[in-house]
Amino acid sequence: MSSGQESVFSEYETDTSQTSKLLRKFKETPFVPIGMAGFAMVVGYGLYKLKHRGDMKMSLHLIHMRVAAQGFVVGAITCGVLYSMLREYVVKPKE
Repeated sequence: MSSGQESVFSEYETDTSQTSKLLRKFKETPFVPIGMAGFAMVVGYGLYKLKHRGDMKMSLHLIHMRVAAQGFVVGAITCGVLYSMLREYVVKPKE
């Protein structure tokens, strides 16, 4: 191996803790954890409302919860794409 490859590998190996990787990914794409948290909140709310759904059929309730969870995730992804496009093309960072 050349010395250039060894320095790349050693740099990667120094930053291998799961927490540091997770924090780095969250900084790179901030809307992914927002989408995941929103999905978890919709699922939690759906499970809570499952007990108090009244005379609504189970299948209809589950369809509504699925659509709500998917809508939140798609909305978060769309906001993330728009944010990254804004950051990359409109507000160009100094190089």
